[in-house]
Amino acid sequence: MRILFTVLLLAALCAGCGTQVTKGPTATSTFRIPTATLSPSPTPHPSETPLLPPSPTVTPVEGITSTQLNVRGEPSTAGTVIGIIPANTKVQIIGKDPGENWWQILYPQGNGGKGWVTAQYVTTAGKPEAPVVGGGNSNTEGANVAVIQQQLNVRSGPGTSFNSLGTLNPQDVVTLIGKDANGAWLQIKFIAGPEGKGWINAAFAQAQGVDQLPIVGDTGQIIGTGTPMDTPLPPTPTIVPAPSDNDSAESSAINVVFTATGTRALQFSSDVSSPTGDSEDWIQFTPFTQLILLELTCRGNGQLTLDLQQNRRPIPDWGALTCGKSLSLETNPGTVYLFHVQAAQNEGLSYTQYTFKVTSLP
Repeated sequence: MRILFTVLLLAALCAGCGTQVTKGPTATSTFRIPTATLSPSPTPHPSETPLLPPSPTVTPVEGITSTQLNVRGEPSTAGTVIGIIPANTKVQIIGKDPGENWWQILYPQGNGGKGWVTAQYVTTAGKPEAPVVGGGNSNTEGANVAVIQQQLNVRSGPGTSFNSLGTLNPQDVVTLIGKDANGAWLQIKFIAGPEGKGWINAAFAQAQGVDQLPIVGDTGQIIGTGTPMDTPLPPTPTIVPAPSDNDSAESSAINVVFTATGTRALQFSSDVSSPTGDSEDWIQFTPFTQLILLELTCRGNGQLTLDLQQNRRPIPDWGALTCGKSLSLETNPGTVYLFHVQAAQNEGLSYTQYTFKVTSLP
């Protein structure tokens, strides 16, 4: 019995031997406000926007240069010259300016592999169906551009009292960005000007989209839009002497050799004046056919006289070609012909801008 009692006592004393309690510092209870955890917002998946079809690729149109040409970064004689192409060189036409006076061509040395050349010295099989490049973002028919009608100063402000920044030549195409309050002066993009801008007299530019141009104040800030009521007409163009181009009988302004497979026509534009300014021009060409067509168009207050030389010898009684007329002329293929254009003497200053065109027949 004693042994049984001892066993029972030991069992009672060891009833808690399975748990070990370690005494430590008194724990401080902290009451935490339960925070609700929001479910994560679903991540939007990319919308299945259909891909836009690629822009149609322009099919280049082949042309051949009729004389050595400058390649410019912009469709203007004020543009930067980025290269030179020799005569009788094939070019790939991919665009045109709104006035169709310049072709945009593929030119690896140019920005984006492109450049601009004067259209009148590039011969093509037909009229290239090239897209218009430039002339405003919303109107590809030539809005917000102007074609210069005669050599013209670009000024730093809207008036002749402002400094000249440079000059533009006839048939240059410029981009319009503003006008003065009465519309007599137009603000244009001009790389050589402050902030890439300049001003031209509206009377000497054939402009489109003028009504939509913003009105620019003397400080250069836009002060309004649209054309104000009772806007005075641009002033009548002032007659100015033609600038000298330093051509002569020994160094003609242009020299074109016609061929059956290459150049078949030329078109040359210039101006002369009298008694001051450049009074004469020399135009040289060599036909390959026995018959050519001559055409002459003019504008201004003066008159022209034309002399014709064959192999440096004057041809008497060759015919009369006057402004606004055309004339067919028999020629000797392979012979050098030289036209001498002069401003006729007149009382006071006379100025004539002309375009002379020669076409091989048939």
